[in-house]
Amino acid sequence: MPKYLKFFVWTAIVVGGIIGVARLTAIRWWQVPDNDPLISGSISPTLGPGDWVLLWRLTEPGYGDLVVCPDPTHPDDFVIARIAAEANDTIKIQGENIWINGSPVRTESACTERTFQGLNPTTGNEVEQYCDKEDMGGHVHMRGNISTQRRQSGLLITEQKVGPGMVFLVSDNRLFPFDSRTFGQVDRKTCKETVFFRLVGPAGFFDVKRRLTFIH
Repeated sequence: MPKYLKFFVWTAIVVGGIIGVARLTAIRWWQVPDNDPLISGSISPTLGPGDWVLLWRLTEPGYGDLVVCPDPTHPDDFVIARIAAEANDTIKIQGENIWINGSPVRTESACTERTFQGLNPTTGNEVEQYCDKEDMGGHVHMRGNISTQRRQSGLLITEQKVGPGMVFLVSDNRLFPFDSRTFGQVDRKTCKETVFFRLVGPAGFFDVKRRLTFIH
């Protein structure tokens, strides 16, 4: 066998071994399901159905991380949401706004594309939504909500104290949330994987807007 061919073979073996070890210990690649309207609605505009993402599982997720956890009401299913409050925190939510221990979670700026179209998970109809950026513990992420022109006062208020060993998850989409207001607080020990990178969207590598992006 020629030397250059041996080099490529051994390189492939070493790289494959490194990827295998990383896959077993630190990283998992996973596709967001495209057949669950509740999940799809709640994760927009940060993620979308059919996205291929990388999950980090070597260290414990913390405040502000977007996590994948078992659904506490249906353990064979899963939820995707952001850790918005931890043990002994008091969280208050009104519309798109969050307060942690009395301090507001800060809104940074509007997104580059100020509006986007998302599906209502109940009706399947498209709804125009407003996109802005929220800073949650240094995680500046996109947040979806109803357009400013249609925003209403007097929205339902949720206020809870997080129990020992638990976390409170909040969806990035505040118009169609599927989070701890629906399924309750979640055992922190079950939330082991953080979404940190999107490889490609459902349209593949040529969808420039949805490829090779860090998820904050």
